[in-house]
Amino acid sequence: MRKNIRLVRSNLRLAKSTWGDLSHGRLNELKALTTRYSLSNALGDVQFLDQRWYVTNAGLLRLAERRKCTGIKVQQVREFCDPAAGRWVFKATLYKHNAPRGFVGYGDADPSNVSTLVRGAEMRVAETRAVNRALRKAYGIGLCSVEELGWTSRLADPVAGRGKQNNPHASNGSNNGQPRLRDRLCLLIRQYNLDPTLVKAYAADFCGTQSLKETSRDLVESFIVHLADWAKQDRDGLLCKLNSYAQPVEAQP
Repeated sequence: MRKNIRLVRSNLRLAKSTWGDLSHGRLNELKALTTRYSLSNALGDVQFLDQRWYVTNAGLLRLAERRKCTGIKVQQVREFCDPAAGRWVFKATLYKHNAPRGFVGYGDADPSNVSTLVRGAEMRVAETRAVNRALRKAYGIGLCSVEELGWTSRLADPVAGRGKQNNPHASNGSNNGQPRLRDRLCLLIRQYNLDPTLVKAYAADFCGTQSLKETSRDLVESFIVHLADWAKQDRDGLLCKLNSYAQPVEAQP
């Protein structure tokens, strides 16, 4: 019980520092998720995108380990696959130690429904999506997983965009069905385990502004592409660059 209380407090504290001022309702949702499934923000088990919580593949796998999953069988659904077109479909079956039958989930991926960050890896994305759906079914998780998101669909809440038409910097969001730049940046940070505060400082320096809110969409997108390329080719070099934006610790008198 004490361990669960500590985890709830840690998740709430980290969520506020990572995603800013969250509504009371969203914090209660995170508290409920933590209490029921012991998901950890620090380990990247959940993500907050477009005012919604999403579970991650890492979080689901850790949950399966805690619940003593006995195995996951994954197989390709060949009749629906087209390697030349980059289209893949997988079926995953998860087995629980106390259930006579497995829990089945299907996952598909092709260039039209994956992020540009994983373009060319559609087969692995489809497999991960299938596994995630099987895991969510087995453990009764109604949250969609980050890896299942189809990037051609609109993720943002239509209400969230109201009142921004007169703001020249509101183009940092999504008005055409593409993922919001903030969400793409969050995924990059999670994928390469980067420090969000240092990334924001680097982004402001890169764009020549005090904050990303004052920056045009094109410039922010250029930064995201730059960050993704650097992280993929030389993560250690990028970490050194980000560490240069860390505030020095003042010596105690």
